Amino acid sequence: MSVVEQRYHAVMEVAAGVPVTQVAARYGVSRQSVHAWVRKYGQSGLAGLADRSHRPVSCPHRIAGEVEAVVCELRRRHPGWGPRRLVHELERRGITPVPSRATVYRVLVRNGLVEPGVRRRRRSDYRRWERSAAMELWQMDIVGGVLLAGGGECKMVTGIDDHSRFMVIAKVVQRATARAVCLAFGEALLRFGVPDEVLTDNGKQFTARFGSGRPGETMFDRICRENGITHRLTKPRSPTTTGKIERFHQTLRRELLDGCDPFEDLAAAQSAVDAWLEDYNRMRPHQSLDMAVPASRFIPRPRAERDALPVVLPARLDLVAPSAPLAPQPLPEPAVWPRAEGEIGAIEVERMVPASGNLSLRGQQVWFGPAMAGTAVTLRIDVNRLHVLIDGQRHKTLPSKLTGRDLKALLAGGDARPAPAWADDPGPAENSSGVMEVDRTVNAVGYVGLGGDKVLIGWPFAGHRVTLRLDGRILQVLDDQRVLKATLPSPVPASACGRLQGARPAGPPPQLPSPGEQVAERTVSSVGGFMVAGQRIQLGRPYARHVVTAHLDEDTIRVFLGTDLITTVPRVTRKEVVVRKSGEHNRRKIV
Repeated sequence: MSVVEQRYHAVMEVAAGVPVTQVAARYGVSRQSVHAWVRKYGQSGLAGLADRSHRPVSCPHRIAGEVEAVVCELRRRHPGWGPRRLVHELERRGITPVPSRATVYRVLVRNGLVEPGVRRRRRSDYRRWERSAAMELWQMDIVGGVLLAGGGECKMVTGIDDHSRFMVIAKVVQRATARAVCLAFGEALLRFGVPDEVLTDNGKQFTARFGSGRPGETMFDRICRENGITHRLTKPRSPTTTGKIERFHQTLRRELLDGCDPFEDLAAAQSAVDAWLEDYNRMRPHQSLDMAVPASRFIPRPRAERDALPVVLPARLDLVAPSAPLAPQPLPEPAVWPRAEGEIGAIEVERMVPASGNLSLRGQQVWFGPAMAGTAVTLRIDVNRLHVLIDGQRHKTLPSKLTGRDLKALLAGGDARPAPAWADDPGPAENSSGVMEVDRTVNAVGYVGLGGDKVLIGWPFAGHRVTLRLDGRILQVLDDQRVLKATLPSPVPASACGRLQGARPAGPPPQLPSPGEQVAERTVSSVGGFMVAGQRIQLGRPYARHVVTAHLDEDTIRVFLGTDLITTVPRVTRKEVVVRKSGEHNRRKIV
């Protein structure tokens, strides 16, 4: 008999007067089951004795259908995002409650968006290591696969900061020679500063450890030695030692190089890499950093802040092109993630800078300094960026640490308003020529602050209030009478000049100081310098072997190449010019 027939016979026996206890013992069930059969038979007849599903009618903790649809849509739009990244994106969009990583994984499996697999090792079995602060260790390597339209293949020199995962080097080169690698390394040292250590593999560009000839010092080792950098090498055939840079190569190939059309030339490839890298460094959350962006943990360390010594590079490693400098190009706009339906856009908040100069908004701090206490500012915030606006002009831009939930809370509390559509990206307050001016007070050792960095102006200006005129290529130092006192390379690109604190459109061109009574000709040495009046002036290797004219007055030295003014430097000696003409060294001693 079937199960339904057995239950029917049990019900009939109870109806005939047999005690329930005996019926339950005969059929091997409990008394409660027999009573339940009798009750169901009385309610639904023979159909009530059939088995029913034990599935609950409702499940309060089940993920909502709308949230599951958002998860599937994000996964289809970004196939490379895993469960952990999807959980972070749901939190950024203000979805509550946020499902767990395991729930999102089950949603992806249920909808056929991932193939379920068996994890060989638990995540807790892996041991992650990283340095405690930025600029302590860089990992460097070389990657191929950059294809050109002509059929060739280029290489890319890459470098990553171990603590922050910030990419400090991403240089596309025709051939990965030792000179090309050292050029990319030297440019990164000049831009970000000198790290404590550098970790590389045993490639011949980095070391002569496994060279065919007698082991010696490579150019890369020399740069490390002269700048106090410890060069560490991996064990042979151990790519996991440089795992962070190898993992970056995987992301680079998957998102940029694989499947894209070949680039027209090196410049086009470098431009595409720079645009993609801007998003990687400053906009994209990193899972190993608890979903923080690399730029939020990376702090450059200029060499001047550590030991006041310049970066030392070999003379044959020419980082300065002999031709005229190119006009600075604006940085590409970082990529903006598309918003899902219901996601909060940008909002604006009005605040007053407190007396401490440190403004805080839902856990994110914005530093202004005590000098700006009491200033009314507008904070334009989304989940990617935070713009600081003063009188309608952008003062500075920071990575946003606020989530969609924070933005909703600010709107619900009445402290914020939706940002107008036209203010999506306020531009810097720049004039048509792009030249800006700022006022600064030089400290006791000759430094001023520009864009968060210290810039050496010269100790003769210590304690003076000066005007700095910048166009992204040169920096001119002007006194209170707008007389040109010094000319230096600009440490700030043209795209960032308008965001400096206190920046304003430049006034009329500076006045040139009256020529001094002393004029001398000098031949620039092979390393780009010369001596005049007991003072050494460095012009750079592009001027090597040229004859220049130096005009000296009481405070400054102006150097001309023909009729073109090359530079103006403060005069730090009071010696007289002994040799007037270039070539008199054959007859008189040069001073």
